[in-house]
Amino acid sequence: MATRSAGYAALIDRYGLAVVPNWHRSLVSDKAVRRTDATSAEVVDTYPSTYWPGDAPADHLEFALKYDGTNPALLAAILPAVGPDEIARFAQSKPTGKYARRLWYFYELLTGDRLSIPDLANGNYVDVIEPETCFVLPRGERVRRQRVNANQLGDARFCPTVRRTESIEAFLSQDLASRCETIIRSYPRDVLQRALSYLYTKETKSSFEIEHISPDASRTERFVALLQSALTEDLCRRSRLVELQNAIVDPRYRDDDYRSSQTYVGETVHYGNERVHYVCPKPELVASLMDGLIASHQRMEAGGIHPVVHAAVIGYAFVFVHPFGDGNGRLHRLLIHNVLSRRGFAPAGVIFPVSAAMLKHPADYDASLESFSRPINGLIDYTLDEEGEMTVRADADMWYRYPDMTAQVESLFDFVSKTIETELVEQLEFLASYDRVRRAMQEVVDMPGRDIDLFIRFCLQNNGTLSDRKRASRFAALTDDEVRRLESAVADGYGRATRTEADPLE
Repeated sequence: MATRSAGYAALIDRYGLAVVPNWHRSLVSDKAVRRTDATSAEVVDTYPSTYWPGDAPADHLEFALKYDGTNPALLAAILPAVGPDEIARFAQSKPTGKYARRLWYFYELLTGDRLSIPDLANGNYVDVIEPETCFVLPRGERVRRQRVNANQLGDARFCPTVRRTESIEAFLSQDLASRCETIIRSYPRDVLQRALSYLYTKETKSSFEIEHISPDASRTERFVALLQSALTEDLCRRSRLVELQNAIVDPRYRDDDYRSSQTYVGETVHYGNERVHYVCPKPELVASLMDGLIASHQRMEAGGIHPVVHAAVIGYAFVFVHPFGDGNGRLHRLLIHNVLSRRGFAPAGVIFPVSAAMLKHPADYDASLESFSRPINGLIDYTLDEEGEMTVRADADMWYRYPDMTAQVESLFDFVSKTIETELVEQLEFLASYDRVRRAMQEVVDMPGRDIDLFIRFCLQNNGTLSDRKRASRFAALTDDEVRRLESAVADGYGRATRTEADPLE
């Protein structure tokens, strides 16, 4: 049985292109079969022979848009290889065809070259990207030349793609924002305020700990203040991002602007031997990428793109661009908070401890980063000198400019869900239980508040009972019966709890 590649796969083979594989690959069989084989890496569809598009490059491009999805990064690699004459011929052969007009539009957008054909004079407008398959702007810019609605999330400088996968649709159906609002309303206002105070500090410490940094009290306080400013102020501006970087890093590593040197993310595995995990964009690309990222941020906000999709694209794209010498990871997570808060996904004044969820699930967080970095690393030609300085000899900037960020959106939805259902609920429930326990304990012994706090802490650290050593050193005045009743109050209040991460005394 003869089976041939079609669509993107056929063109990649024809032109010998080194690319990040598309999520979908098409095959056409000589037999009348229709089969789908899916793995975690890709979906492969095999079509019967009647689906064969033809042998011309434009035929396979049209097939790709129909069946493989719109992938601007692949189009940016393939279209220059196909060349302007073939695209112009195809566009003129099907002047009203929606796929021909999309290819014409993408050729001029992605290459910056204008085809030698006149503007379309009439016809309806078609979407550049079909809303059923991807997240798009509800009202795209009307482009009269090809008579298309440019509804993509970005422009030629930076244009991410987010596909509507089953995973994302499932998260959307859960209405996580309403779920969070319901949870918060079920607790007294004073409990919420105390929980928020703790969560701001917890989020700060978690964000630093992800990078194996232990901030002192001053740095912690400054970052908490930044989290609070992220509730309302738009932080995704060049000058503000520079200010933020200066505020969170050691003064010796502050940047006056975006970085001007090549950088990478890696680790030393042996003396003089570096393992490179991610090659960052060349410094001459950074300003353009960041301008495009900021423009995409503004487009998504104006277009009402779902806040979690918006936050994932901007937060993760920022760390992939890596615009500064230091502090990129903390700023990436700060931008996620900024978008979620400003877009109203989080209730007023509420901070989601997303970093805590990332820290608690490091393999999932690493996977959300590596799903982007790993495929790119194999495409970049670079050298490292003996001092660890990197020189990128050749790169393909389309992989940074036109990323498929579906995996990052799925990951952030998962982290947000975990945050709401675990981190937030656990802290609110801990404090509500704590108040009940204090009242019950004061009915046994009218102890000072500090002693009550310590008794609760010691019990929770010791599987619900007070150790003999702690009793002798701090609570020798209590009788055996009082200790037993106080321990019972703690156990009943926390459902026979054992040690918990939340601590009312922190």
